[in-house]
Amino acid sequence: MTLGAQLYTVLPEILLFLGASVVLLAELVIGKGRRLRNDVLALLVLIPPTAATFAQWGSGTHYVWSGMYVADELAHALKLCAYLAVAVTFVYGGTYARDRGMQRAEFYCLGLFALLGMMVMISAANLLVVYVGLELLSLSLYALAALRRDYQRGSEAAMKYFVLGALASGFLLYGLSMVYGGTGTLDLRAIAQQLATGTSDTALLAFGCVFIVAGLAFKFGAVPFHMWVPDVYDGTPTATTLLIAGAPKLAAFALTFRVLAEGLVGVAEHWQQMLVLLAVLSLAIGNLAAIAQTNLKRMPAYSTISHVGFVLLGMLSGVVGGELTQAGSAYGASMFYVITYVLTTLGTFGVILLMSREGFECDQIEDLKGLNRRAPWLAFVMLILMFSLAGIPPTVGFYAKLVVLQAVVGTGQIWLAVVAVLFSLVGAFYYLRVVKLMYFDAPADQTAIEGARDARALLGINGALALLLGIVPGPLMALCVEAVKLAVAS
Repeated sequence: MTLGAQLYTVLPEILLFLGASVVLLAELVIGKGRRLRNDVLALLVLIPPTAATFAQWGSGTHYVWSGMYVADELAHALKLCAYLAVAVTFVYGGTYARDRGMQRAEFYCLGLFALLGMMVMISAANLLVVYVGLELLSLSLYALAALRRDYQRGSEAAMKYFVLGALASGFLLYGLSMVYGGTGTLDLRAIAQQLATGTSDTALLAFGCVFIVAGLAFKFGAVPFHMWVPDVYDGTPTATTLLIAGAPKLAAFALTFRVLAEGLVGVAEHWQQMLVLLAVLSLAIGNLAAIAQTNLKRMPAYSTISHVGFVLLGMLSGVVGGELTQAGSAYGASMFYVITYVLTTLGTFGVILLMSREGFECDQIEDLKGLNRRAPWLAFVMLILMFSLAGIPPTVGFYAKLVVLQAVVGTGQIWLAVVAVLFSLVGAFYYLRVVKLMYFDAPADQTAIEGARDARALLGINGALALLLGIVPGPLMALCVEAVKLAVAS
């Protein structure tokens, strides 16, 4: 492949890097004294890479730069979802950032560089590229968490995030070095081929899997590597919380799929057992801990941990008897779950951001009391999102849970599906408690809820999609299954 063709393959990353650099330098060139809408500029920067990714859609699978980077349908789909998630985050967080003096170029530039790290992770076909993308994302998020230097809780949360994140990155790097020591290569396809032919040190790879799964579990926020999630969600400004809680989950799924399902599928019997334990613990502790929460950011944090359990259930169901017999349905279900979970998370935090105002943080569940009387439309959107997160039909959350459970049952592990259903019923309690407060309790605050028109309109679309994709999930599910099948076959 020519140099021009290789550059075209990575064009979305190049355009995003140039655009993020423009956002960083624009304020310096124009001057801080002049009015500069960094949020609008950041949204404009997302247009060229989105157009480039759309232009590459349907062009097949391409491995470039000595096989270190892959552009396939899975990468295109997840990148488009990541662009959309980051754009929605910027829209929802615009007013919040302006009220708290956060609408500086650094906030949007770091968000864009975090997105660039996600894109590298999504297209990584080499262990070295995996680590580079992961660190680019992680370092950007650490800086975002500490961006408000006058906010003590944010600085404390950022320090916890950084220390634990560095430890998890060390675990992952050590595991990757074990894989390199057992195979002599960093290329994921070459690793899979060596495992298939039995020419690698399986014992060393199994040892490396322990550290790799630990590192991946931290990035997902799975138990027992979940300690940072509630503290970071609660301690960081809500706009930053949404940047951490939303789009990075797409990259975490892609990273797990590339490393485990594409590279280490030959030792699946080792990492599958670990994923079973992580999934059950995440479902149990995430749901049980969320019940006791009264903080409106810690409750979604523990909820996130429980949803990660469902994603891991899909990831452990793709390999049956050493063969990828359920790859399309299982990994496709997991991908569908991640995409729809990010959709509902964006909407949930969007409501919190709209209800927050200068001098007031909407960070307690009690703040939602009587929301239906103050803002019926906002309450209705929140109701749809809560029903979706609880898995109540006909919302998309119900179908997402259903397809994951079908994949688990297909492996013969019916007990695992029963455990997931039982803990989902436990989780429904704290979601329905939010609905009860909005519709049946008297409002504690009569202050009018104001918000940017674009954010309110986007929130309506967000809620409508959570309902529409539950009624007509077929096209998105088919896209996920097909993208996974093409990635596994390449």
